[in-house]
Amino acid sequence: MDTTPLALTVAGFDAELSGAGTQPFLVDFWASGCGPCKALAPVLEGVAAEQAGRLRVGMVQLDHAPELAGRFEVMALPTLIVFVGGVERKRLTRALTKAELLAELEEFGI
Repeated sequence: MDTTPLALTVAGFDAELSGAGTQPFLVDFWASGCGPCKALAPVLEGVAAEQAGRLRVGMVQLDHAPELAGRFEVMALPTLIVFVGGVERKRLTRALTKAELLAELEEFGI
C-alpha cells in the first residue's frame, strides 16, 4: 500500500495508470521552478498517507517528462488530474489546501 506519492516517469506512467484499476489515481504535474507546486507537495504527501488504500497519488516532474505535459495538455502548474479506470475524470489547476483537495475528491468516495 502506497503511503507516499509515487514518482512517475514517462516509461512507467501507463503501467501505473492501468495498475490503479478502478481506484482513483490523483496525478500531480509539477516543475522544479514552480513555487505553488512546492507548496502543494506536503499536502499531497499528507493525503497519500491518510487515504492509502482508497486513493493512489503520483507526481510527474515535467522537467524530466515534458512529453507527458503535451500528452495531457498541461498548460498551467500545478495541474492535478484524477484518473479512474485510466480515464481523466477531473482536473484542478491550482495549489490547494488539504481541506480543499479532500473536498474536490469527495465525488470519488474519498
